[in-house]
Parts: sequence; C-alpha cells; structure tokens
Amino acid sequence: MSEKNVMDIKELSEKVQLESAFIDMLQLELSKAIVGQKMMVERLLVALLSNGHILLEGVPGLAKTLALKSLASTIDAKYSRIQFTPDLLPADITGTIIFNQKENQFTIRKGPVFANFILADEINRAPAKVQSALLEAMQEKQVTIGNETFQLEEPFLVMATQNPIEQEGTYQLPEAQLDRFMLKLVITYPSKEEERIIIRNNISNEIIKLQRITDTAKILEARNTVRNIYMDEKIEQYIIDIVFATRNPKMYKLTKLENYIQYGASPRASVNLALAAKAYAYLKKRAYVIPEDVKAIAHDVMRHRIGLSYEAEADEITTDKIISEIISVVEVP
Repeated sequence: MSEKNVMDIKELSEKVQLESAFIDMLQLELSKAIVGQKMMVERLLVALLSNGHILLEGVPGLAKTLALKSLASTIDAKYSRIQFTPDLLPADITGTIIFNQKENQFTIRKGPVFANFILADEINRAPAKVQSALLEAMQEKQVTIGNETFQLEEPFLVMATQNPIEQEGTYQLPEAQLDRFMLKLVITYPSKEEERIIIRNNISNEIIKLQRITDTAKILEARNTVRNIYMDEKIEQYIIDIVFATRNPKMYKLTKLENYIQYGASPRASVNLALAAKAYAYLKKRAYVIPEDVKAIAHDVMRHRIGLSYEAEADEITTDKIISEIISVVEVP
C-alpha cells in the first residue's frame, strides 16, 4: 500500500469515527422497542447504508414488522406498509390513473411505494404479477404509471417479510426478484431473558415512543462515505473466489458440492458482497474492509442466490451449509 493510500485511509478513518456516531444513537434508540434481534437491526442498517433491500424470513411474532417501523420512526423519512394478499393488484402498490370529475380530467394517484421505507409484509402471499410491480421500483428506483415515469425519493429501502411455515395461499418468489434483495436474513427465536423483557414491555402501561435521531440527508452522506471505504485487491479477489466457488466447486477442490448446486450465485452476489462488507466495516467504525467483514455478511448475501439440486434436498443440505463449506476452504488473504 502506497504512502498516499495510508494517508487517505487515516483521513477516512477520522471521518468514519465522527460521522458514524449517529449509528450508535440509532441502535440505542431502536433497542428501546426491539428486544434482542441485534443481528436483524445490524443487517437492516447494512442494507440502508449500502443502498440495498432486505428479505426477512421467520415465523410470526419475531419483530420483523416492528424493526422497519421503528427504524423509520428514528429517521425523518416517509414510511409505508403494504400487506400482501392473494387479491392484491399491481396498481395497489404503484398507483393508478383516475378520472377527476370535478376537473374533468385524468389524474395520477400515487401508490404506497412512493415512500422512503417500504414494508412488504408477507410478500410471498401475492401472485407473480404483483411481485413484478416491485421489481422496477427496487432495481431502477422508479415507477411507471401509464405513460409517465416517476423517480423515487432517496433513500429507498424495501424490507420484505415472508413466513416459511405456511405454504397454503403463498407463491414462491421468482429468482429474478430474489436476486434484487441484497440480503436475506433468517430470524430466530429470542432467548429466555429476552422473551421475559418482551412480556414485561407488552403488558405494561408505558407506551414506547422513539425519538428522531437523524434525517435522510445524513443517511445519503453516510452512503457516500461507505462507497469510499477502502477495499484491497486481495479482498476483492477473496470475494470473487467465494462467489466463483458456488459456480465451479471443482476449481476449489469442492467436488462433493457439485451434485448439490444447481446454479451458482450471480454477479450481483459479488457486487452486493463487496458493498455489504464496506457497510459492515463502517458499522464497526473502520475505513477499510478485512476478511472477517466478508465472512460475517457472506451467508446473508448469498443464501438466496444459490440453487439447490434434488440431491441436496434429499441429503438435507442447505445453502448455509454450502456457504460455510466454501468459506472454510477458500484461501483467506
């Protein structure tokens, strides 16, 4: 590393230390409403700082909905909740053109997708036509209604939830849409002590009201800083090796995985793994990415981007097991 790079990183480190102070305040404020689930809150911030979207999978009652609603409460931004149901229509999300009898002309009524934070609750309960209505918004950050296209206001974050247990009345998300989610997080049950606190909070008369900590301008400023986090070429190669190992396991002496992987992770996995690792480093108040950042975030970035074969399902091999095996074999820089 050149002397100039060292100086740049030193300056950036000072900037990260000062600028990321609001992250600690956000996490502290969120902890008032969300008991436990530190990883979920952390990953939600990773998605927010790296301009990505997040898919949460878990049984009902694990504070998935509460998490995004609470985050929106601590940021001066617009929040919108969309409850996905089998009879939902694309226009219910994006908006539609209506005839205004008073003015004798057609006007556009914007849908709930025109917000900074979108909670797509139980996203797998709506059919493919409705799922596709979100694709343009998630990828292009724009919505087309009739002949007009509208840019969505930044920051724009979609957090979708899905219930892995109930299969009746649900639709599997298309691979193209799954790939648009930067992270897929599997939420687990709280500990005994955490559940004790949850009970006390819910049966008390005290109403928890979260304070505004920051605004959208601060979030956008932090995003620019995250983009400037230093990533060495060796870390880039490490990310590429992890992703390529899902496509060609034999190249990395992982022959036993060949029959388990139907298709490997897409180039979006590489891009999102790099961005998420930078955001994770920012949360840890570092101006540079280390291999542990990549390892910490790899499962959440890649678990929904690997297609499993019938052999894998028969042998009860999950994508998490495959990713863990790859990380244990790929050489760490």
